[in-house]
Amino acid sequence: MSLRRASLLAWSLAGLCVVMFVASVALCLLARSAHVPSSWGADLSVAGLLGGGLFLLFPLVGAMIASRRPKNPIGWILLANGLLWMLSDVMDYYAVYGVASPGSVPFPVGIAGINNVLWVPAVGLLGTYVFLLFPDGRLPSRRWRPLSWLCGVVIVLVSVGVGFGPGNLENLGGVRNPFGLETHPWVTDAAYVVLPLFLLCMLGSVLSLVMRYRHSRGEERQQIKWIAFSASFVSMVYLIAMVGSLVYPQETWFAAGSPLWLNFLEYAALLSFIAVPIAVGFAVLRYRLYDIDVVINRTLVYGSLTVTLIALYFGGVATTQATFRALTGQEEQPQLAVVISTLVIAALFNPLRGRIQSFIDRRFYRRKYDARKTLETFSSKLRDETDLGQLNAELLSVVRTTMQPEHVSLWLTPADREAE
Repeated sequence: MSLRRASLLAWSLAGLCVVMFVASVALCLLARSAHVPSSWGADLSVAGLLGGGLFLLFPLVGAMIASRRPKNPIGWILLANGLLWMLSDVMDYYAVYGVASPGSVPFPVGIAGINNVLWVPAVGLLGTYVFLLFPDGRLPSRRWRPLSWLCGVVIVLVSVGVGFGPGNLENLGGVRNPFGLETHPWVTDAAYVVLPLFLLCMLGSVLSLVMRYRHSRGEERQQIKWIAFSASFVSMVYLIAMVGSLVYPQETWFAAGSPLWLNFLEYAALLSFIAVPIAVGFAVLRYRLYDIDVVINRTLVYGSLTVTLIALYFGGVATTQATFRALTGQEEQPQLAVVISTLVIAALFNPLRGRIQSFIDRRFYRRKYDARKTLETFSSKLRDETDLGQLNAELLSVVRTTMQPEHVSLWLTPADREAE
């Protein structure tokens, strides 16, 4: 395919995604007017609608990559992923509106049954082939070819199991799957048996990216850092959301009176997916304009600092309350405990940040840490050294150690020319 035709096709598919998002907005408004029962658990909020709109980043970034590098399948995979997400949103609102208002639209339950399957290829493409083929669109080696075939087979098997498994459809108040084989309940059991293999395929794909990183150099290594950072971010957010789902059942997350932080976790886990197309776009198209090491370093430092300060804050509040309770016999001293803990946190902020920064540099950025130590040692020697020859030798040694250039030379201006 020529570059012009590839660009036309890519941007046409991206435009189709935008049209589907506009259709989902209209269907969401219709569903809100149909007075859907809250017991269904359907999310018809403005925040949920806007969150779905952020998934337009998948087709837009995919179109940018596919139009410039049509031979790289990464762009086309992102486009396909965007189409699946947008189509899923349209079908979701369509089904909710159709079931809540019988006779308003044709085949709402059938559309819901199709939508019940779309998450499998959407998550499968993102969790396997993006990692297997990133960044150049080729497998790391022929040894990974069986895994690529296995990923495709597993995605199909899980899709079939979910599509034909009997059971209730989500967000529709107990409506059964119209394509479910009610006389063959083992289909659902088979899907659950294959599901761990689905997760293993994702882990194997991530492992292929790790192995590619170990053998990469220069430009490719910088690209892989971006996708690795985004994958770590998504995993961290989903881990927190999983912990929240263990505390509160999933069906209560959007129920009336549910804690606000549960809704926040739901949206955060969903929106964390958009970190992947952003990272891929930076890595494939504009990675030279950004230093991912700085982003990773700051995330590690301030993420660790935030967790430490929160733990110290709540621990300080509890300790102060227990101390005052033991000394005064009163049950609660909340205001004083909060004030003292806040003052302690403010005093510890800079020292903790410095120690965490030093620890992370020492453990994860050893070259930067050693270079800084070398410069600090040279600065202390510079104040006491009076021999110009020795100072020149020290300067050249520092430059070789910290910068590691292929050649170093030092040129000094003659003293008589300086006097002129």
